[in-house]
Amino acid sequence: MSEPMERAQTRIVWQDKAWRLRVDRLRLPNGRQVEQGIIEHPGAVVLVPLRMVGNEPEVLMLRQYRPALEAAVLELPAGTRGWDEDWLVCAQRELREETGFRARSFTPLGQIWPAPGVSNELMALYLATDLEADPLPHDADELLEVDPMLLRELVTLARDGGIQDAKSVVAILRAAHYLQMT
Repeated sequence: MSEPMERAQTRIVWQDKAWRLRVDRLRLPNGRQVEQGIIEHPGAVVLVPLRMVGNEPEVLMLRQYRPALEAAVLELPAGTRGWDEDWLVCAQRELREETGFRARSFTPLGQIWPAPGVSNELMALYLATDLEADPLPHDADELLEVDPMLLRELVTLARDGGIQDAKSVVAILRAAHYLQMT
């Protein structure tokens, strides 16, 4: 790879509590300058809340309305962390808000960049087990319902395109691999 681009100028053009839109003027190795918008994000957690139903692992999935898609999406519980919030504190809070359960155990399943072409957002994936009821209120802008599904069915949906939410596909397949189901 040739030498990297140099940031000549940067400015924040919009922000709220969860993220900011930054516009950078970049100087290319050939001297030409271009502008690029970048979403600065504090990071998010993605949870695979798992409980056993008989001998079968079941995952608490969500059907959540997403205004950008104008549709309800099948996805795992997830949420944005505060700028300085501890990852596991965020994971427990989001799990309680979105499913009504807390977990006694969190197993890291790695991290992903969901959209590195436009954002620096990092998502930490966790398998959440030993669940017990302990709800927190949903965020005011969340329209969601919990939809428990067998992990083996979710693996098939993830592989066959029945789940289109990328963070959920990755976390489901990593959880299944961790549990030696794939």
